[in-house]
Amino acid sequence: MRSTKAINAVERLKTRSGNPHYAAVSMPGGYFYLIERSAEGSNKLSEPLPMDDFIAFVNAREPARPRKVSKLDQAMEAQIGRSGKRAGGPSSDEDA
Repeated sequence: MRSTKAINAVERLKTRSGNPHYAAVSMPGGYFYLIERSAEGSNKLSEPLPMDDFIAFVNAREPARPRKVSKLDQAMEAQIGRSGKRAGGPSSDEDA
């Protein structure tokens, strides 16, 4: 049952990378390693790791998916940027 976390990490990797050929191999003792299947055979991409280390390895393998930004989020960030410029310091008119 605990292997579900490792399998889900590999499924997320497949989605992020667009490569459906990644697979997790479970070993006795709760160890896992990552392979990439190809026509020539399987390419072992990691050494056997405990589940938590395996998940960390898989999550670091490909960059995270870009965060979706809504129009409201963009407008809020623009507003924060504008208000930060006004509060940034004295303007050149005050120096004269």
